[in-house]
Amino acid sequence: MGGKMKSFFKNRLSLKDRNGPLTKELRLAQNSAFGMVPERLNPERTLPSICGYCSTGCQLDIHMQGGEPVNLSASSDYPVNLGMACPKGWEALTPLKASDRGVVPLLRHSSEGQNPVSWEIAFETFTQRFKALQQKHGNEAVAWLGTGQITNEEMGLLGALAKFGMGWIHGDGNTRQCMASAVTAYKQSFGFDAPPYSYEDLEISETLVFIGANPAIAHPILWHRVMLNPNRPDIIVIDPRVTETSSAATLHLPIRPKSDLTLFYALAHLMIQEQWLDKDFISAHTSGFDSYARFVEPFNLECASRETGLEREVICDLARRIHESKAASFWWTMGVNQGYQGTRTAQSIINLALMTGNIGRPGTGANSITGQCNAMGSRLFSNTSSLFAGRNFENNKDRASVAGLLDIPVEHVPSQPSLPYDRIIDAVEAGEIKGLWIIATNPGHSWIDQSRWLRLLREKLEFLVVQDMYYSTETAREADLFLPAAGWGEKSGTFINSERRLGVIQSVATPPGEARSDFEIFKGIAEHWGCGEMFESWKSPEEAFSILKKLTIDQPCDISGVENYDMLVEQGGIQWPYSQALAQEGPAQPERRLYEDGRFFHEDGRARFIFEAVQSPPEPTDEYYSFWLITGRASSAQWHTQTRTAKSLILRELSPQCLYVDIHPQDATALGIQQEELVEIKSRRGRVRAVARVIAAVRPGQIFLPMHDSSVNQLTHPSFDPYSRQPSYKACAVHVQKKS
Repeated sequence: MGGKMKSFFKNRLSLKDRNGPLTKELRLAQNSAFGMVPERLNPERTLPSICGYCSTGCQLDIHMQGGEPVNLSASSDYPVNLGMACPKGWEALTPLKASDRGVVPLLRHSSEGQNPVSWEIAFETFTQRFKALQQKHGNEAVAWLGTGQITNEEMGLLGALAKFGMGWIHGDGNTRQCMASAVTAYKQSFGFDAPPYSYEDLEISETLVFIGANPAIAHPILWHRVMLNPNRPDIIVIDPRVTETSSAATLHLPIRPKSDLTLFYALAHLMIQEQWLDKDFISAHTSGFDSYARFVEPFNLECASRETGLEREVICDLARRIHESKAASFWWTMGVNQGYQGTRTAQSIINLALMTGNIGRPGTGANSITGQCNAMGSRLFSNTSSLFAGRNFENNKDRASVAGLLDIPVEHVPSQPSLPYDRIIDAVEAGEIKGLWIIATNPGHSWIDQSRWLRLLREKLEFLVVQDMYYSTETAREADLFLPAAGWGEKSGTFINSERRLGVIQSVATPPGEARSDFEIFKGIAEHWGCGEMFESWKSPEEAFSILKKLTIDQPCDISGVENYDMLVEQGGIQWPYSQALAQEGPAQPERRLYEDGRFFHEDGRARFIFEAVQSPPEPTDEYYSFWLITGRASSAQWHTQTRTAKSLILRELSPQCLYVDIHPQDATALGIQQEELVEIKSRRGRVRAVARVIAAVRPGQIFLPMHDSSVNQLTHPSFDPYSRQPSYKACAVHVQKKS
């Protein structure tokens, strides 16, 4: 174990080859780590394309030679990444060449496993099996689970095909795992799922408060934008553990896990008490403040210090810094969203921005940083969390509007929303959902309480279809029918990033074997299902984009002013809204924020203060399960389940070489655990083994495991925010012991 363990504990930016000098590949990785442009191979032409990993939405220049992509570099003039890319971006082409790419449909025979079949047989099997389940058990007996990784055009076609063409009621996306709490919070507080900010705010804010976010690792290009801020800003990090971001902060508040809501209510109480408020903004642009002020009265400093583990003076200092800042911005991501009170916690942050007037002005905002590259596209166009473009399935006017715009009978538009992801799984366990179609996601790795999920796939479903790039994922291996899909770089379309910016991805490579784009697969299914005529106008991704534009007219996310893909490329992407009226005024500004006029999307134009009592953790620690398990991202070179990033030698070298667990020296001493020794971590649902990293990055009584390892979700607790139905991945009770 010694050699591998020692390599793991190297500095993460150290790229020295264990067997000698740096190889050419590792030199390239070193260049990428510091934002240097790699050696170019005299490209014949260069095509710009938005990166397909995280929601930052960087643009990459793909260099072509002989009709093939041979290299890439970061676009120097794109307003998002300004010539920078993280290691994942530099290696974006590598996963396309992986040996486990799906190259032909695979059909399972009971005694023979999965065997290659033609697309004709695959489509016929798909249609016959799912139709049989619907005829026998009803339209609610089938469901799909989508992703934030495919294009807007593919999401739109999937959502229309499944709900309007195939009659399915239930379908959700894996963005439920990362963004649902922020989505729900924005809808309830602002009247629409509309994050207010532009990345420029990172560079001009005087005080940046990061809550449950580690952008130095999770969104390194955004962290680079922070480093460009000339104001020498206060950087405040609220996070249970010491992270790369907190190490660079002005102030780190190592809060007790999932006590954020108490802290923000206490900050509100203190600011009201001190009259550190923007009374004019509250009066003119919000509703419900007086009720909120009464609600937070019990959250005094003594209460906050007791519940959060923070000193009273530290809490006062935080409130004072926010008050004294001319432009304070609040940024959060999974550490907030993935909580059993994630929606209310996000709204407690929004409330602070509203009551201090830190919204709608440069350098301000209550700003949720998205996870996946097209999570926002999923929110708007997948027909999962809402009807197209933020409409409501239960609203007859909205249903009629969509039916009219698509020229389909209104009775084809369901009048009820889908079950959320977790309740789709509950319905599988209850025998109510018999068939499942999973597209470009790997819940066999990523879903909470993983062992239960895999058991249901094997024991409860009558028909499972998995559509993905790779036949080797934990989920694809369980499929009755596997459909090989093209990946990023092998298809065209649009993504929407965290700051609402639409950008174009380019098709620069041919999918391997018989793999097809998701768009082509959906079109093939429509033809075999018998509803092809309904989608005749969806001829290509760009024509589908025109349909999506039409669906947004007069909605807050109106993009009808975008002419075509070329316009998006020429203008460096365009943030929504960009209506026809705005387009007539001239080209879109490179950076635009919302709510500058103080008007929100509720009918009265006001934002709402929303709040609720703090709830106890669904799984508290006890004498045996005495540690809090915290999970999160661990490396800028890894992405979620590593389905793609693990294909790259460079990214593997830049990442931890094994599963590790951070444990505080005090706890390690008490348990007799030495550095690099093997440790067993056990919850009420499963157990895993990891190598101990004895370090004060966590506090006593807490441990940290990276989310990327396939075993970690055997431990996590299946609790959910009641409003967003987002899983609470970030804290559960575990037992820790030295493995003899």
